[in-house]
Amino acid sequence: MSTIKADVLLVGGGVMSATLGTLLSKLDPSKRLVMVERLDHVAHESTDGWNNAGTGHAGYCELNYTPQNAAGEVEINRALAINANFEISLQLWSSLINTGELPAPSQFINTTPHISFVWGEENVAFLRQRYEKLSAHHLFKDMEYSEDHEVLRQWMPLVMEGRGDDEKVAGTRVPYGTDVDFGSLTRNLVSSLEKHDQFELKLSHEVLDIEPARETGWKVTLKNRETGKKLVVIAGVVFLGAGGGALPLLQKSGIPESKGYGGFPVSGQWLVCQDDEIVKRHFAKVYGKAAIGAPPMSVPHLDTRIINGKPALLFGPYAGFTTKFLKAGSKMDLIKSVRPNNLMQMMDVGVNNMDLTKYLIGEVMQSHEDRVTSLRDYFPGAEAGKWTLAQAGQRVQIIKKDGKGRGKLEFGTELVSSKDGSMAALLGASPGASVAAQAMIEVIERCFAERLPEGWQDRLKALVPSYGESLVEDAALLERIRPQVLDTLNLAKS
Repeated sequence: MSTIKADVLLVGGGVMSATLGTLLSKLDPSKRLVMVERLDHVAHESTDGWNNAGTGHAGYCELNYTPQNAAGEVEINRALAINANFEISLQLWSSLINTGELPAPSQFINTTPHISFVWGEENVAFLRQRYEKLSAHHLFKDMEYSEDHEVLRQWMPLVMEGRGDDEKVAGTRVPYGTDVDFGSLTRNLVSSLEKHDQFELKLSHEVLDIEPARETGWKVTLKNRETGKKLVVIAGVVFLGAGGGALPLLQKSGIPESKGYGGFPVSGQWLVCQDDEIVKRHFAKVYGKAAIGAPPMSVPHLDTRIINGKPALLFGPYAGFTTKFLKAGSKMDLIKSVRPNNLMQMMDVGVNNMDLTKYLIGEVMQSHEDRVTSLRDYFPGAEAGKWTLAQAGQRVQIIKKDGKGRGKLEFGTELVSSKDGSMAALLGASPGASVAAQAMIEVIERCFAERLPEGWQDRLKALVPSYGESLVEDAALLERIRPQVLDTLNLAKS
């Protein structure tokens, strides 16, 4: 069994590991980076274009990011934070285009207006209040609002087709919303990394074991899934960016910070239309309100997508229940993740979320016509024969302790790291890939804190001009940076 050494081991060949590897290679080109991926090519699980919404999540259209409190008031803080974090991703991608490490932006990101659409008096009142609060903030100042049927027909003709003029509807729009092919983005990032002598990619390798090394860092045992040969990597820092597979790997490490975490797997499906005549009539991501009891990842949306360079129209996702943690995983993943330290939390979530479980099972049992009926809320003229069902990606929502020591289910992302900074893992789902840059900067701040004063802060500032400052609080900073970034990424042109 051979052994290699690495300064940093990146587990998972998705957008998170690719982003962290890119940042580290820019901050210190001498660092030895090894990326390991269990499949035979990168960006084929959660990061693949067909496995995620492809929405550049910025809070423009996603209504679940602006919940109503008990008093009925719309809360916008989460939308502000997500928007600011997505701006950081845009800044990084813009910098990498300028240095030639990413190709023309159209190969991975395209302007696609972000629209929220609702119907009914109560929902219209909600959307109006949401617009008033968000548009008053500089991050959302370009948001438009309308209840005018003619305006809405211009924004989204398929959605408004066949609706009566007396139907109470409303929509908001941000014209420079984005569709992102995270699979293409990741493949390009990894391709650039492979040009560096200090980077090595190990495909078709899965992690068998993670244990402390005799010196410092970690001893990680890998297995080549094609040959069966084992390989040991001695790494100073290990990052687990393996999507739904990150939780079991974190548990293997045994770090105290991993105790109490569990996972709730949720699958998804899309209805897909690739009829050119229909696809070319819709140019937007139109998000609505989730059904009662639905998880946030099931917020319905009718989306213009560009995947591997080909346009398509997707509706969904339709959630489902599975015990797999990865699309290419095992049905035993959920059972194997149960530990004495998380059993109580997982039981609490199971008991307290029976309605969610029933909802997910109900989604799985739907017929094609049932799914098309849901689609017709957003495209009244949809013909069942022009839509096919496709399997989306797998997500594992976080189960953790609440303030009372009981289990709670969370639908965001969370970074878990060891006290000494030698191990970090990203758990959870939405907003996921969209905020990869900010999430990986947080990994650097936790795992390489001592390097920040040694020039790393300045290098981060060069890559992400807003680094160390607040886009939420500083309108002048946003006004200085956003136009340049939109121009570089060709997002100012609708």
